[in-house]
Amino acid sequence: MANVLTYQNYTGSVEYSHEDRCFFGKIEFINDLITFEATSVDELETNFQEAVESYLLTCKELGKEPQKQFNGVFNIRPGVELHMAAARKAMEVGMSLNAYIKSLIAKDTHFSIN
Repeated sequence: MANVLTYQNYTGSVEYSHEDRCFFGKIEFINDLITFEATSVDELETNFQEAVESYLLTCKELGKEPQKQFNGVFNIRPGVELHMAAARKAMEVGMSLNAYIKSLIAKDTHFSIN
């Protein structure tokens, strides 16, 4: 399992530098580079949240819309055989391929689809 932090729908990576004896990370899935670091877990969580708040404030001051992490669309390349198998299964259960794949992802991530 990857080490991540979440705050206000932003995701932060977490790594540890043995050499520097500190935790560090960055806000993931945005084009801007926003980093944070700390020497304890509590400090890391606080610094991550402050990094997100600072990013949002800077965007506001610049009149820039904060970047959303995702747009709700992605493409996958399952290969011909898996694509065909998924399409057949979707048809068997009476769903579009998109709805079928979406339901599988929701089930695996324990996400409720409305």
